Amino acid sequence: MLEKIDRLLSLISELSVKDIQELETFRIRYMSKKGIISELFEEFRQMPASEKKEIGRKLNILKQSVIEKYDSYKDSLSLLPSSPRLNDPSRPSFPCSLGTRHPISIVRGEIISIFERIGFSVSEGPEIESDDNNFTRLNFAPEHPARDMQDTFYISRISAGDSNPGDILLRTHTSSVQVRVMQKQKPPIRTISPGRVFRNEAISARAHCIFHQVEGLYIDENVSFADLKQTLLFFAREMYGEKTEIRFRPSYFPFTEPSGEMDVSCTICGGKGCNVCKYTGWLEVLGCGMVHPAVLEASNIDSTKYTGFAFGMGIERPAMLKYQVNDLRMYYENDLRFLEQFRSAF
Repeated sequence: MLEKIDRLLSLISELSVKDIQELETFRIRYMSKKGIISELFEEFRQMPASEKKEIGRKLNILKQSVIEKYDSYKDSLSLLPSSPRLNDPSRPSFPCSLGTRHPISIVRGEIISIFERIGFSVSEGPEIESDDNNFTRLNFAPEHPARDMQDTFYISRISAGDSNPGDILLRTHTSSVQVRVMQKQKPPIRTISPGRVFRNEAISARAHCIFHQVEGLYIDENVSFADLKQTLLFFAREMYGEKTEIRFRPSYFPFTEPSGEMDVSCTICGGKGCNVCKYTGWLEVLGCGMVHPAVLEASNIDSTKYTGFAFGMGIERPAMLKYQVNDLRMYYENDLRFLEQFRSAF
């Protein structure tokens, strides 16, 4: 067998290939599943153990020689004018088609762009967060139901009872990034925090255990609820068009007081009612309110001098409105038939 391998090594070293067809013949003869190299390795398995070391070494040399010979001719022949690929005048000059951007990424970029135009910076933080940043500094009571395992994915819990700053979890909102900003930066603060969040929810056409948020924070002297409403009105009309109808409803959040929710007229059904808007004609897009004084004080910001507003929205629902997608689960199925609809034009 050693003599056979030596003859093949000599043959390959002297071999020359003139065109693509000969190169393909060479590949099939030596490198295919039923080629010479595969047959030799099959024969090698039956050799006595005492001979395998030397034969195996020579076999690997032969295999590497074949690969190097093939690669060298492949690179050189692909550049020859005789190549059929390059002789076709109808072939596009850029054969690589453009990829697609995910609709969530597109809408995320649009939301960021809108708020950047009115002076908001972008802040990011870790997805694995402490209970202290995710709940306690945002004025969540120790017994608040959002802390329960039914809503929060805990990585480790120091205490099974009351909240403990040592608890580690997957963040349930990007408000934890706002906490980090307030701890490091003094007012004025004007920032948005986009990112992925996690909640232990049943997956349906309207909800998922993984989704994306953009949360905003503005803290300065003499900030009012009127500033909040005007900011969100600007956002809604930039995002959905100048004729967009919006409405505010009173609500409750531990970290804002007073609090509200903003709805946008459903563009999927035109306000007539569908499964996405629960047949009301309106779709809730964000929660908002004035930052609670306790949240400011928890980050050592003087609540007697500064006020602020905060808001938070999921990215999936604005994307559903923009592209008239009626099932949120489609964003996570990686179905090319769906994603190719967002193929870049340039």
